[in-house]
Amino acid sequence: MNKRIVLFSIVFLTTLFYTNAQSGIGIKAGFSYNTNGEFVNEVGTILDNKGSGKSGFNVGFYGKLDLGPIYVRPEIVYTKTTSEYVLNSEMADFNMSKIDVPVLVGFKVIGPVNIFAGPSFQYILDNDMNGLTFVAIEKNYSIGLNVGVSVELGSLGIDVRYERGFNQNEAEFISTNITDPSYRLDSRPEQIMLNLSYRLSHKKK
Repeated sequence: MNKRIVLFSIVFLTTLFYTNAQSGIGIKAGFSYNTNGEFVNEVGTILDNKGSGKSGFNVGFYGKLDLGPIYVRPEIVYTKTTSEYVLNSEMADFNMSKIDVPVLVGFKVIGPVNIFAGPSFQYILDNDMNGLTFVAIEKNYSIGLNVGVSVELGSLGIDVRYERGFNQNEAEFISTNITDPSYRLDSRPEQIMLNLSYRLSHKKK
């Protein structure tokens, strides 16, 4: 197992142990609408500027530390995204799976409504694109931003958030046809997510 994943897991589990004594832990899952960056050939010709968005999903755990009107919410989430590009006049799906570790800071606005934002530390597990062979990715590890709004109704929560990767992160592919050029795709994600969460434990009195 990659050392970064192990580090993420240790940090997250330690945080959960602490936050469990302060507020609670829970599970979450959701759907997303995702796009990525430019798709170009080896000479830099843009084949598809951003592609077409398609649906994806995520599932994971979270911890929460309440600090009055402010809270801190670390998460560890498995995410699968898909976007669609034009390749040789045909549509091809680019699929990416990753581990996300968002560290969110939220503010209670009014009643059950909260706003939140924070960095998301991402480790890319897999890339593939129909009709092409994956060669390499510039960086397996990247950082993005999450920002959104949530509503908490007892143990249930729902949130809508926007995620954007900070830096371009190129994935390289080659065709099985040796006469075709190699291709590069900016795998940096941009997605809107709708998530549902359930709190498993409550703050200890």
